Amino acid sequence: MPSKSLHAFPSSARSHVAANIRRQRKAKGLSQEKLGELAELHRTYVSQLERCKANISIDGLERIARVLGVDAAELLQPPA
Repeated sequence: MPSKSLHAFPSSARSHVAANIRRQRKAKGLSQEKLGELAELHRTYVSQLERCKANISIDGLERIARVLGVDAAELLQPPA
């Protein structure tokens, strides 16, 4: 069976996380660099998350949620 790349099957959960992180980050007035610094993640990783180019672990999602002041589950919800 041929293997498919991750990007061949866009995840709605991943796109929800991407949109919600970007929206919450901008609402808090944070740059990608500052969010990464506060969540102990690299700035380029935050950028990749927001562009649906990377997956995030539950631990990483919780760290970002804590910095943004929201529940991690909120980042998985369809964007408003």
